[in-house]
Amino acid sequence: MFLNDASTARSAKTLLAYRTISQTVMDILGEHVPLRSITRPQCRELLTKLGMLPLHARARWPDRSALEAISLGEGQGLRTMSPAHVNGHMNKFSSLLNWATKEELIARNPALGLRVHDPIPARDKRRPFSTQQLQKIFEAPIFRGCIDDENGYAASGFNKPKRGRFWIPIIGLHSGLRLNEACQLDTSDVRMVDGHLCFLITTASMHGGDDKRLKTLSSERILPVHPVLLDLGFADYVEERRFANDLKLFPELPLRHGLYSHLFSRWFGRFLVSCGAAAERTCYHSFRHSFRDACRAAHLDRDLVMALGGWSSASDASGSVSDSYGRGHSSEALHQAITKIAYDGIDWNALK
Repeated sequence: MFLNDASTARSAKTLLAYRTISQTVMDILGEHVPLRSITRPQCRELLTKLGMLPLHARARWPDRSALEAISLGEGQGLRTMSPAHVNGHMNKFSSLLNWATKEELIARNPALGLRVHDPIPARDKRRPFSTQQLQKIFEAPIFRGCIDDENGYAASGFNKPKRGRFWIPIIGLHSGLRLNEACQLDTSDVRMVDGHLCFLITTASMHGGDDKRLKTLSSERILPVHPVLLDLGFADYVEERRFANDLKLFPELPLRHGLYSHLFSRWFGRFLVSCGAAAERTCYHSFRHSFRDACRAAHLDRDLVMALGGWSSASDASGSVSDSYGRGHSSEALHQAITKIAYDGIDWNALK
């Protein structure tokens, strides 16, 4: 009933996460335990057991219950779920109980506020890529010459295929686009606005599709294409996709669990390992952190930075109601700002 509630829209990925977590909770609390009988001590016990659950337990032992996985993990000394994962599980369970309270199925939420201390501050969950990591990434064969951009992406060769695996990391670094924002782009989402080639980050579709998702309302924005991308031939790539009648800018990326980024994200993790750039608390989203640091280094006006990155003022300590007034920045102002974004130590000419 909770997942089918029409008042809340959830992506396919979120629905899958809820179903996976609900099975784990039922394994620990008992599948046939009535909601009304669940007590605060039982919820505390759930929190404790979740902290003992091995990482990726469901994938390791698909036919074993959560309690069996805990025993197996203890015997093998496996790494357990992080505090963030444990709290994520509890938050989703608590959301279910909050909904049940509103529906008058239970009198109160016995899991309200239960969580474990997370020693890693939110700002440190993800780190920007270091200059050395960026050099290793963009010196990899897929950017300088590889066998192909499928299974041969990590082996040096004479081919320079320019598809999603080539363009998306460069776009991420020079625009701050979230991974799915880049992966889901329609070909028509790259167009001229007041004389500048721009990305239109939107859920709207000129061909009537409804396959695009954005994280927040502030994510919808216009973002000029960085000169580095233009210099590498990105405009020509867009024209090639139009000539081929491709609706998607990266047509080779499939839709999985409601996201075009699902398989790309998995590949990018393997890619970081293959090029020696993998490090703790860095992933594709680190490009967005690098972009934010580059905006600071360029001394860009805060309002421009928020507009470029699609960051919500409500989450920023200096945000105010006044941020929602006015018509926003012109594409010319955004273009002048984006051209100031630069990264030292990378020879972009070698990617041509």
